[in-house]
Amino acid sequence: MSDEIDGNTILAQSLKEQGVEYVFGIVGFPVIELGMAMQQAGLKFIGMRNEQAACYAAQAIGYLTKKPGVCLVVSGPGLLHVCGGMANAQVNCWPLLVIGGSCSEDHEAIGGFQEYPQVEMSRPYCKYAARPPSALLIPTHVEKAVRLATYGRPGACYLDFPGNILQGRVESNNIVKSYIHPEPPLTFPNPKSMIEAAEMLMKAKRPLVIIGKGAAYARAEVALRQLIQQTNLPFIATPMGKGVVPDTARQCVAPARTLALQRADVVLLLGARLNWILHFGRAPRFNENVKVIQVDIQPEEMHNSIPTSCAIQSDLLPFSEMFVDELAKRKFRLAKSGEWWQELFEKCDKNRETVNRMSMDVSVPLNYYAVFHHLRMKIPSDSIIVSEGANTMDIGRAMLLNNLPRHRLDAGTFGTMGVGLGFAIAAGLYCRDYHPGKRVICVEGDSAFGFSGMEIETMIRYQLPIIIVIVNNGGIYSGFTKDDFESIQSAGDPSLVTPVTALNVETRYEQMMSMFGKEGHFVRTIPELEEAVKESLIPSDHPSIINVIISPQADRKPQNFSWLTESKL
Repeated sequence: MSDEIDGNTILAQSLKEQGVEYVFGIVGFPVIELGMAMQQAGLKFIGMRNEQAACYAAQAIGYLTKKPGVCLVVSGPGLLHVCGGMANAQVNCWPLLVIGGSCSEDHEAIGGFQEYPQVEMSRPYCKYAARPPSALLIPTHVEKAVRLATYGRPGACYLDFPGNILQGRVESNNIVKSYIHPEPPLTFPNPKSMIEAAEMLMKAKRPLVIIGKGAAYARAEVALRQLIQQTNLPFIATPMGKGVVPDTARQCVAPARTLALQRADVVLLLGARLNWILHFGRAPRFNENVKVIQVDIQPEEMHNSIPTSCAIQSDLLPFSEMFVDELAKRKFRLAKSGEWWQELFEKCDKNRETVNRMSMDVSVPLNYYAVFHHLRMKIPSDSIIVSEGANTMDIGRAMLLNNLPRHRLDAGTFGTMGVGLGFAIAAGLYCRDYHPGKRVICVEGDSAFGFSGMEIETMIRYQLPIIIVIVNNGGIYSGFTKDDFESIQSAGDPSLVTPVTALNVETRYEQMMSMFGKEGHFVRTIPELEEAVKESLIPSDHPSIINVIISPQADRKPQNFSWLTESKL
């Protein structure tokens, strides 16, 4: 007779064996004992205040470590609350494993507590969704879920555990043991396609490289930095592709992004998708006759919006290393004195002048550019920047530079609001455990902060010195002055007259720190901002909130195009 073991312990040990390190969630029936078993197995459990934030944190740690974070939730409503997070991970291509408790099987179909068809509900948001039919098979399903979350294009997986399976006991000798799968296999490019891509680039008059977050996830930064330096090709990066090659590199033409996209005749697309972020690759944002060399791990992504001239299925790391050698053999280097570079340099200089003028305008109330410029001057250059909001995030992409890969987390492909503080908690844990001393700067719009503001209590509890900068304009996109807001509110029923984009004027978010016996920072001027950042950077065991009041009508610099390509239907 072998020893008996319960489902909670089997599950916790299986996760540990498969290399899982972090669990985020909120416990309740039937997963309280599971949370305890996870800690006993050596998994780091971070109790959050909202299931959505827990799910965002779990997927962000998956992106940063390449090992799926786990989001643990209760049955029914608990799982429903993480659907947005599961979808975000799936669309963002980040590894995530959601584990949901569910009502005991003998209570199904008779109105069990929080009964819901959880596997079926999760399946549209996942690569894999299943319920182990027995505690004996838990290791098999955990191995598969972790493997599918990380192999190929990463994404979300879901495992469902009824209370009777978690609490039931089985003989340990009867457990179906699983294996520890190896690291995901690498897909190498077709050599003929490499030659074709090299020849297309060499014939291009106006080539451009676009670097996506797929390149960051692939850890391809060393090879891609060598590629850009060796070839002198101009490049831009998608928001979370920033830092793979430094934003400060001479070849970065982000200030001339619109011109570069419109005029490029050959685009080398590395780990990015031609979706809304890149205007679908279509005119008028792109050259109507542009040729695209698309490198992606997933073949189904090829030709998705426009015909791809050269489609290469490959992991970014082997492609980048091999392509460096292919272009070196041909001694390819784009002359910096050519017409294309001169055109790009002129546009970069012109746009930088515009931004610099706005950055140097420190009149009160402040504008976005002045806040971001002076913030960048005071924070460590190797900080992980989490950014969320409308104008706050969009303008911050240009103003808050990244010179290291995987050092920017934002709303991403799905454009999800509410991710900020969850992402910041994941980044804070990652820095604490892997890069001690590195700082996390979470830059939030006031509307964005409202989605998950109580997660500051989580930061306090787990001693994470995250700096939260709230760029407060009193609204969504824009707000109102105090006089205008009071005039609107007095005009009638507030639910009928208050503008749909309005929030309260100058809300004192920094005073939330007083709940924990700490002080926040209320900022109106640049000297106050600089002093607040200086104080917040002093080593501590708690977060900081810097509440920066800006003009309610502050906006981005004039654009040649709307930031979002409009539908023609």
